Amino acid sequence: MKLDPASYAAVASRAECLATAEEMEAALDRMATELTARLADKDPLVLCVMTGATIVTGQLLPRLDFQLRLDYIHASRYQGQTRGGEIRWHYRPSASIRGEHILILDDILDEGLTLKQIIDACREDGAASLTTAVLVEKEREHACSADVVGIRVPDRYLYGYGLDYKNYFRNARGLFAVADCDR
Repeated sequence: MKLDPASYAAVASRAECLATAEEMEAALDRMATELTARLADKDPLVLCVMTGATIVTGQLLPRLDFQLRLDYIHASRYQGQTRGGEIRWHYRPSASIRGEHILILDDILDEGLTLKQIIDACREDGAASLTTAVLVEKEREHACSADVVGIRVPDRYLYGYGLDYKNYFRNARGLFAVADCDR
């Protein structure tokens, strides 16, 4: 669903900034420090969870000062909607996971259902170890937890730094909560 320019502007004008770009950059710095301490000696295979984690991955990788390899995994519950449904696998790199130390990078830990299924899939595919990192964690119950979290925020519908609203606003400089009337 495409947003016309007036609707796009209206959503942006009603959104609440929960974290500035500077706060998000500081969160990425903290994540990099923690991930370096955990993984510097592991030569991990980093899996970017598409599409939301592209910005997180692109911002985080230059901060990681150790050898690593990059691939992606694509599983989604939202498909451009504001409510999650059944998980849909678009790409699962099963063969390249066996025996590897895996770092899963995702944009958000919302309910945790997608991340839990990705973790289970990596275990099924024979990962030697798993580390999970999310830029944003909502303050709520989750189906699983992340090992490294950049920032924790209230349970609201969010956009920015990779998180989207109806496939828009992933490039917003900061983290924003959508107004209830736009949900």
